[in-house]
Amino acid sequence: MPSIRQFAVALLAVGASALPSGPKLTERQLQYHALAERQNQQAASSGLSDLDILQFALTLEHLEATFYRDGFAKFPASDFKALGLSDETISDLQVIGFTESQHVSLLQSAIAQAGIQPVQACTYDFGFKDAASMVATAAVLESVGVSAYLGAAPLLSSKAILSTAGAILTVEARHQTAIRVFSKQVAVATPLDTPLGPRAVFSLAAPFIKECPQGSNLQVQAFPPLSMASGQSAAAVGAPLKLAAKGVSGATHCGFTAGGILPGGTKFAPFTEADGCQVPEGVSGVTYVTLTNKAPLEGLLTDDITVAGPMAVTIS
Repeated sequence: MPSIRQFAVALLAVGASALPSGPKLTERQLQYHALAERQNQQAASSGLSDLDILQFALTLEHLEATFYRDGFAKFPASDFKALGLSDETISDLQVIGFTESQHVSLLQSAIAQAGIQPVQACTYDFGFKDAASMVATAAVLESVGVSAYLGAAPLLSSKAILSTAGAILTVEARHQTAIRVFSKQVAVATPLDTPLGPRAVFSLAAPFIKECPQGSNLQVQAFPPLSMASGQSAAAVGAPLKLAAKGVSGATHCGFTAGGILPGGTKFAPFTEADGCQVPEGVSGVTYVTLTNKAPLEGLLTDDITVAGPMAVTIS
């Protein structure tokens, strides 16, 4: 005769077999999970402290706040109206600039409360030509801001600082979408936004920075700059993309990094100095292009294989 213990075990086994199994992840969901794990591992190896990251974020917010302030000082509202923007839309753009200034104040306060001197604003050259180019540059800067905060999130150890960074990130994302709508672009071009590491982000910001006050230079080195070659003005899927990078050698591939690219976040295409590279299928919207000396099959772009860039381009 079975004991009570044996009966209980058998009953539990029957009950367990009758329960519905947990949800199974799709192959795509597993790829997203693996990508997030790789990004977290890469971020953890950077060695930056929470305050280092806040100083880095403040550097970018200084740049963005100055960009809007200088742009609206240079171009009157009539220039923006000539682009087809309404008074309400122009006001919204000005509010975006104001919120960037508020981000500066928030980060300055957080850093000062930790007993550290916040970095000061640098001297910038945005190369303003007209109101249209300002709006186009604003769209790129907001995308870079989103990518910077996403890339910094895995680096943060303090939950309080992570929460603050997250509160700024969501606003930066709204800026990005609003400017895309104002510019008659697709509001949400990709299913995911693109995280970038500190060195890649600083490389995107560095061309705008002329000089920084003593003590406000970040301990981050930019990669050699990358730009479109003379005569190349746009990028489209399946079309050649010719690039220019001074003083670099050893590049064998172009890396196209954008939200939603699986498995690793980047698609690689063969590169030659004469012909450039071909924009691969599956890339769209704001995309970060780099020159690399390798093309990992897992699609993972790292600092150690980056030769030049990134540069931000909009792929049509």
